[in-house]
Amino acid sequence: MIVSILALVASAAVLFYAKRMSAHVQEWALPVCVAAGLIALWDIACIVSGSEVFPSPLDTVYAFRELIESQRLWGDVAASLFRVTWGFLLAAGIGIPLGLVVGWSTRTFRALNPIIQGLRPISPIAWIPIAILWFGIGDGAGVFLIFLSSFFPITVGTMAAVRNISLVHQRSALNFGVRRFELFRRVVLPAALPQIITSLRIALGVAWLVIVAAEMVGMDTGLGYLINDARNAGSRYDLVVATMILIGLIGILLDFLIRRLEVFDEVRWGYTQR
Repeated sequence: MIVSILALVASAAVLFYAKRMSAHVQEWALPVCVAAGLIALWDIACIVSGSEVFPSPLDTVYAFRELIESQRLWGDVAASLFRVTWGFLLAAGIGIPLGLVVGWSTRTFRALNPIIQGLRPISPIAWIPIAILWFGIGDGAGVFLIFLSSFFPITVGTMAAVRNISLVHQRSALNFGVRRFELFRRVVLPAALPQIITSLRIALGVAWLVIVAAEMVGMDTGLGYLINDARNAGSRYDLVVATMILIGLIGILLDFLIRRLEVFDEVRWGYTQR
């Protein structure tokens, strides 16, 4: 407990003097300090409460090592990533072109927007029984659910990106003789790309959340199934928490990868540097 208190005090001290650090140091020091402080609070709470059910940070580390040694973990990680990757790519491949067309054409927008807005609020989790009925228990159902959970954020975000483009940009291009498809390619698409990438980030986060929930209910592999299996195997909450932390770390990695799209010159102009 003394170690946890010292770690908490050290984290608070670093955060207090953060203004004196360079921006580069702050990028890694601040998240590390916050994480260390939360782990210290977690350990102190376990000691003070005397809980024998909820695992301590050290118990979670041992559980994570057990998962790695069992050689089961990487198969479940691969299964979840496989479903998310294909479902997300399908959603992006259909949702972005559809959103561009619906956002650009007023008549198409009037025809399809009510349908899209009517289907969008339906939770992807509600589709689990239908997905299992159509595709059975396996990758097909997972890919379908990820497609649904990603399709609507991507499509709606792309539509909004196109329809919110400033008329000044369009009129300036028209004054230079840019027409029709050339206007769409050289003005509309570049102006919409920053918001499209933001919608991709949101959709990927939702997809990663949904696949874990779906695997807990209707699949026999994946990280969600691993959590459910650990809970049923004598209430191994140390394995549950270890898997939850791994899910969060993979989510951070996925968001980092999708943000790499922001470095391209075609979209970098749309992001404010702070």
